[in-house]
Amino acid sequence: MADKRTKTLVMTALMAALVFIATYLVKIPNPATGGYSHMGDCMIFLAVVMLGRKNGAFAAALGGALSDLLAGAAVWIAPTLVIKYIMAFIMGTVIKGNPDSRKLQLTGAAVGGAFQIIAYTLVKVVLIGSAPAIASIPNVTIQTLVGVTVFMVLSGILSGRIVNLAGTAEGKGGAK
Repeated sequence: MADKRTKTLVMTALMAALVFIATYLVKIPNPATGGYSHMGDCMIFLAVVMLGRKNGAFAAALGGALSDLLAGAAVWIAPTLVIKYIMAFIMGTVIKGNPDSRKLQLTGAAVGGAFQIIAYTLVKVVLIGSAPAIASIPNVTIQTLVGVTVFMVLSGILSGRIVNLAGTAEGKGGAK
């Protein structure tokens, strides 16, 4: 039991690190908002498939927020923490009964990604105003679409090799 919990903790930390690296190292600046687009979303979706809804969402939130912290974007830490958690949790809810289903993976990533686009736009309206928020919609949409696409490619390549570590709580039997 302790060995499984340790393994799950280590894999959650590893996926949080991969989300951070893909978010922090691959940045495409957005002059309209002062923010950036990144490749972290594909790792978030992969984390959900590997870790289940709860741990995948935790890895997503932690990795994304850490990237904002180290990028000097302190104002975005809390919104990212919440938005990335919910985005991943939505995907985990969609794939709950069958995490290996490519159709459910795509649907979950798309629905979670759509939430992200709406949520970040609403936060931007409050933080930077309506015009820049609306102007940033194409960037966050492209980021999300690229994240979903890269995830689907990675998931296809790793299909059958991805170890679902969510165990009894969120494994093949479904997410809690």
